[in-house]
Amino acid sequence: MTDNFERISERVEELKLEHRDLDHAISSLLQTPFYDELQLRRLKKRKLLLKDQISFLEAQLHPDVPA
Repeated sequence: MTDNFERISERVEELKLEHRDLDHAISSLLQTPFYDELQLRRLKKRKLLLKDQISFLEAQLHPDVPA
């Protein structure tokens, strides 16, 4: 159980790092005068997918416990 918890935690950290990197890439792209709209949409879509994956894995780490 602990090994699984550690693997999930590590994966969450990897995904968070990628999410931050995408955030920086999107910001940089928006700074350019003529950016590729398709590339921007793909980056944003990937960022949302990562957010969903992070949320899913964090829910496995901290399941809701009824009071």
